[in-house]
Amino acid sequence: MWWGGRGQSFNIAPQKEEPEMGPSGPKSVQGSGMPEPGSRQLGSCLASGCLPGEQVLAWAPGVRKGLDPELPGTLICTNLRVTFQPCGWQRSQETPLSSEYDFALANIGRLEAVSSLSRVQLHRPGSPLKFIPEEILIHGRDFRLLRVGFETGGLEPQAFQVTMAIVQARAQSSQAQQYAGITLSKAGQSAGSRKPPVPLLETSEDWETERTKQGASGWRVSLVNERFDVATSLSRYFWVPIRTLDSEVRRAFGHFHQGRGPRLSWHHPGGSDLLRCGGFYTASDPNKEDIRTVESMLQAGHSDVVLVDTMDELPSLADVQLAHLRLRALCLPDSPVAEDKWLSALEGTRWLDYVRSCLRKASDVSVLVTSRVRSVVLQERGDRDFNGLLSSLVQLLSAPEARTLLGFQSLVQQEWVAAGHPFLTRLGGTGVSEKAPVFLLFLDCVWQLLQQFPAEFEFSEFFLLALHDSVRVPDTLTFLRDTPRDRGKQNGQFNSYTQVYTPGYSQLPTGNSVDPQLSVWDWDLRYSNEQILQFRNPGYDPKYRPDSWLPRQQPSFMVPRPPSSVWLFSRGALTPLNQLCPWRDSPSLLAVPSRWLPRPAISSESLADQEWGLPSHWGACPLPSGLLLPGYLGPQIRLWRRCYLRGRPEVQTGLSAPTITGLQDELAHLQELLRKWTPRISPEDHSKKRDPNSQSR
Repeated sequence: MWWGGRGQSFNIAPQKEEPEMGPSGPKSVQGSGMPEPGSRQLGSCLASGCLPGEQVLAWAPGVRKGLDPELPGTLICTNLRVTFQPCGWQRSQETPLSSEYDFALANIGRLEAVSSLSRVQLHRPGSPLKFIPEEILIHGRDFRLLRVGFETGGLEPQAFQVTMAIVQARAQSSQAQQYAGITLSKAGQSAGSRKPPVPLLETSEDWETERTKQGASGWRVSLVNERFDVATSLSRYFWVPIRTLDSEVRRAFGHFHQGRGPRLSWHHPGGSDLLRCGGFYTASDPNKEDIRTVESMLQAGHSDVVLVDTMDELPSLADVQLAHLRLRALCLPDSPVAEDKWLSALEGTRWLDYVRSCLRKASDVSVLVTSRVRSVVLQERGDRDFNGLLSSLVQLLSAPEARTLLGFQSLVQQEWVAAGHPFLTRLGGTGVSEKAPVFLLFLDCVWQLLQQFPAEFEFSEFFLLALHDSVRVPDTLTFLRDTPRDRGKQNGQFNSYTQVYTPGYSQLPTGNSVDPQLSVWDWDLRYSNEQILQFRNPGYDPKYRPDSWLPRQQPSFMVPRPPSSVWLFSRGALTPLNQLCPWRDSPSLLAVPSRWLPRPAISSESLADQEWGLPSHWGACPLPSGLLLPGYLGPQIRLWRRCYLRGRPEVQTGLSAPTITGLQDELAHLQELLRKWTPRISPEDHSKKRDPNSQSR
């Protein structure tokens, strides 16, 4: 069964002394230690799907363990990846990166060499390996495990060579490097005619199309950041109120952290608006006009405004990183935790607690957006981590279109990629100490929703696994850069001196310019058609399609509040505020650290009861159509076993396949086991065995 692994590769400076992949196989090198016939045979196997510039460093025949049955093949280390090729298997030319057997060098978290007497972790070149390994274990940062045992019979030196080659190649790799050899011609189309499968939001036309789709008539596309001179971490375009001039936007954004001022994330069909922004820059000294502009942008034409302290009750970045490290250590096949203490150790990682906190907060914000016509503003100091997580979850809970396959990809592109989430930094690709897999925490939250509402989502668990693994695959720039500006510079969209923009898919560079880059959404270049079909959830109910939901601009379930009301949402309760901005008579509550703020008591009533229970004419009214409110208590939040326990196949027993084909395969396997295990006795003999009187006759 396919577990969502994908091919992985990236650029490393070629080493001339290593065998380079030629049209008929790797070119032989004297002193390589590889038999010439074996090299040709290996090269012919690789050549059909080899990558430009890929070079074989070492190889050894072996058996992949941990599978039933075990799989014989060849372990190969190149300058791009470590791959295991089963006997008789060849890569496809159309999907050279599509393989569940590939490990990008940057994805290798731990490498172990094992013999009958010893077990050694190999961290860097020069790590002592005083024996020829009988088996190596490659632990992926994406929770996958590649376990290969080596054959005997005079080939032991090759086992040593391939092990040390992996250590050396891994030391030379960098997660910030990207393989740029895959061009659009791989898809069999001319680069000029190919369109991205998901709008990349790199042009103002993309943003205008999305605004029209949402029905946000009170908003417009702003061009003020076309040269990234307002906010270097934001996209070139974003939505602002239609009556706000770009000159006013420029001044207003200067009073927010990193220039990330208030802008629209999503317009609810009932009339509410969900905004996001950075923290107020309280050291600035805005004039009255700037203050009025900031207040106008936060209000977005609504009389009711709610400021949401995003980080309140959510973990810090350090908390997320520590929990993820503990979770990965716990899920290793050789975890020292005893079986009877495993669940308590899982609770001790706090990972599921953080998933629970995110879902609870997103549920509350969804109620705020859907219960009344208002402006709901998510405010986080950096506006690049949990604002994106909350905004994405709110849209998944409130908008059926976000639960479609295309809608979810567009959501990730807008709220994470275009919004400047620092993927490279958070995933440890820059060497700084700000690691925190916030995006992976978001994917876990989405998986929880998929388990609780399986008929509401068009995409499957396999799609989430593919997206989860994509962050460790340096074949596109989507997850390899921190900002849209960095991606544009890398793929040649921006001239380094004038920053003139060239759309990557519409105006192609000529001559020796950089090839247009692909995005993570180009699944057909990495996955077979059969695998892509598994991205769709067979249990998706067509009645939940967006076109069967409420029409746009229908405020039937909205209850207006008194005019000019301003609220702070914190600790599950609404607290009235006197003002929106911190630069008037008294400081704003959001301008001071949250731990110094007075906290209202947490009501035992849910926010939904508070919001919808107040109007007497509503009574016990059901939730608005399309809104999901997930459970997040106790066993309602579960471990994503298919993802985190992939290195332990024995614990996958009992997990039903999420596809019809997979269920058919499992049923056939169970029927075969029943035929093998059932005693071959006649029905008469079976009845005699059950009749105690038959024994005495």
